[in-house]
Amino acid sequence: MVRRRTLLGGVAASGLLLGFGAIPARASLLPVRTCADWGARPPSSPTTVLRQRPVRILVHHTATENVTDYSEAHAYAHARWIQDHHMDDNGWLDSGQHFTNSRGGFLMEGRHGSLDALHAGDRIVEGAHCPGQNSIAIGIENEGLYTTEEPRPDQWDSLVSFCVYTCEQYGIAPTEIDGHRDHYADTQCPGDKLYAALPRLRQEVARVLG
Repeated sequence: MVRRRTLLGGVAASGLLLGFGAIPARASLLPVRTCADWGARPPSSPTTVLRQRPVRILVHHTATENVTDYSEAHAYAHARWIQDHHMDDNGWLDSGQHFTNSRGGFLMEGRHGSLDALHAGDRIVEGAHCPGQNSIAIGIENEGLYTTEEPRPDQWDSLVSFCVYTCEQYGIAPTEIDGHRDHYADTQCPGDKLYAALPRLRQEVARVLG
């Protein structure tokens, strides 16, 4: 319970107990680490901020090793690796996803400006996580490969917490939490196990939101 309360930070203070807990009066601040916190490079060109609310959340997995290092230091290093891959190999201006959720349950801003936009609740930074969805869907990467195993409890709890806050901020219905493969045929993301858990994710988010 100590780990969960540490993870939730300000959200727990507002009455939110994740996953199987009580319904809050209102989801509050999330402990999302900023790009500056994890040492992100600056974007190669300015990001595009759209004055519109996203209509859904897209859940991804990074399809990387299911490591047993659950530390904050590893989470930060992995975020830097993703950004380097997206910028140097894919030629994108920044990390493609809006947010990242590590194996240890550390939530991090992905593309610069995404956290400020989320807190404002009235805008979205255009991403690069799914063709046709980058200006209307919030993309969250979950570190790991979830074809044959499910996310760890800490990672699952932080995903629920993130979705609760994001749905509330943007007025997104829990039914609009989808997998990457729902909107892009040429992928198995977020893996069969995590994809099969999405109905439970929607239910848990809906229960917390009441």
